[in-house]
Amino acid sequence: MFLYGHKLKNQPANIVEQLSKTPSDPGVYLMQNENNQVLYVGKAKHLKNRIRSYFNSSSNLSPKIQQLVHNIERFEYIVTETETEALILENNLIKQLKPYYNDRLKDDKTYPFIKVTLQEKFPKVLFTRNIKNDGSKYFGPFTSARSVRTTMNLLKRLFPYRSCTKTITGKDDRPCLDFHINRCVGPCIGASTKDDYNEIINHVILFLEGDKKEIIRQLKTAMKKSSINLEYEKAANYRDQILSIEQINEKQRMFNADKSYKDIIGIYLSNNEAAIQVLHIRNGNMVGRNHFLMESIMDNKENVIAREFIEQYYSFYHEIPSEIIVQTELDTEREITEAWLKSKKNKSVKITIPKRGDKKKLLNLAIQNAKEQYNNKFVGEKIQLEHTKNTLLEIEESLGLNKIPKRIECYDISNIQGTNPVGSMTVFIDGEPEKSHYRKFKIAHVEGINDYSMMKEVLSRRLKNLSDPKKPDWNNKPDLIVIDGGKGHLNASLQTLLELGLYPEINICSLAKKKEEIFVPEQAESIILPRNSTALHLFQYIRDEAHRFAITFHRSLRNKKSNLSIIDSIPGIGPKKKFALFEKYQTIKQIENASITNISKINGFNNSLAQKIKNTIKEWRKSQEKISDKLN
Repeated sequence: MFLYGHKLKNQPANIVEQLSKTPSDPGVYLMQNENNQVLYVGKAKHLKNRIRSYFNSSSNLSPKIQQLVHNIERFEYIVTETETEALILENNLIKQLKPYYNDRLKDDKTYPFIKVTLQEKFPKVLFTRNIKNDGSKYFGPFTSARSVRTTMNLLKRLFPYRSCTKTITGKDDRPCLDFHINRCVGPCIGASTKDDYNEIINHVILFLEGDKKEIIRQLKTAMKKSSINLEYEKAANYRDQILSIEQINEKQRMFNADKSYKDIIGIYLSNNEAAIQVLHIRNGNMVGRNHFLMESIMDNKENVIAREFIEQYYSFYHEIPSEIIVQTELDTEREITEAWLKSKKNKSVKITIPKRGDKKKLLNLAIQNAKEQYNNKFVGEKIQLEHTKNTLLEIEESLGLNKIPKRIECYDISNIQGTNPVGSMTVFIDGEPEKSHYRKFKIAHVEGINDYSMMKEVLSRRLKNLSDPKKPDWNNKPDLIVIDGGKGHLNASLQTLLELGLYPEINICSLAKKKEEIFVPEQAESIILPRNSTALHLFQYIRDEAHRFAITFHRSLRNKKSNLSIIDSIPGIGPKKKFALFEKYQTIKQIENASITNISKINGFNNSLAQKIKNTIKEWRKSQEKISDKLN
């Protein structure tokens, strides 16, 4: 391979001159900006023609490609022997460089897998998100962690493999609970040989591959063998496994005429956004499906998306089937992509476009599901955005604000009779909570019970950091501040904004809980929004979130302080006895659950002291419950 670089000038003549030096071979090209950052990686059967196409008339280019071309300052290319080699190299470079303008599957690194550790003498079946070349066999990706755990729970009920992580020697004294409830064959105590255990793992793999017919055949053989050997309990276990698998098989059966392994890829495309549904068919059964979303697509043509999706998906998805069914011809020769798939699977892979029959029915099903996914995601998002926009406009108009409140910050104070006072700040951006921006404050400069002064302290500490370059996380200026409280809370908070010169630039209001009254500056009467108002619902959500956040922080401080002081308050317990007590019982909860007899056995303790400890904790617990009731 040969790597070349060209500096692009603004003049078209120079571009033409430099492109004239680009070869007509197959290869990969890398578009870069003025900082030499790779913006886009592509492959071409004919490098010169493909690169030249970017700099011809822009009228035929999508807006995203036009933006890309505008930012190109330089390009490089790598010549390859074949287009298949270019495809492999392109895919590797995209994964390595993650260029901004390359369409990538959304969240493609988050999908979970089931991992079978075949490299071990007694393999485990595990949940994982990390694919390693360690000799394990991987099944997935699954669309959610929940679906993986559901599958693994089913596997554990069907097949008695081990769930422990210990090294198996066969010499343990006692097995775990799984052995006693027939969920494990007990290799740890030598109750199962390596061959018998690996037969179970083989059944797990066949199940995950969808080959339930072969599992049933093997289990029936094992059941007959056990019956002949008078191992009736073992035979009964095999019988139960067979019945369970047959019931599952009935629920999964679908288009059973064709026994091959295939994936069906359905694409629904609209407005430079696509939803893609992949159905996994194994031995005539639909054993799973995955869905993906692609946004801001460079080239919104089905044939381009189909080819790019196959390249991305099967470089990430380890189980490549023998047949891939799509709805359109690819934008390059089908044989090129098939050759690339063969290089990964080490077996032939066929890409087909059915016109009729069961395969066409499955393809239509995949496309229909893709459309549903598109509507749920993109159309639903647009409806939600419109709903949020109208809600924020209602807030702006109802409160007479000087701008739409895109960033809303809400503040609350939490304390019980002045103890452990804290403040909370919650943040909503475009009507949604931005939890990474939440902040909590310990009140440091206010003595006694004075909510107004506490609120002023919290606001002052937060707003003084707006322009601090050393604290960039605090530099986002709110469009609206919401105070949890009434008119008095608003006036105290407004005074802080005036002192800092931030009003009326930053809008402010307060929300009183009793009648859900909203108070704004320079207006004597409160504002009461209709009960069905979406603006009111958003205000309530924001206020309740700030209240929850403040209470949680206050409770954690109070519990921490109580845990430290409660034992110190008991007569007869000094530092040494306290150390001995917590060496035996690490938490107040453990001490509470311990018996008087067991506590009295600690060196230096007796029944009388143990009884004092139990009584003190009991009274303390009652007081904590009363405080919690007040907080809530």
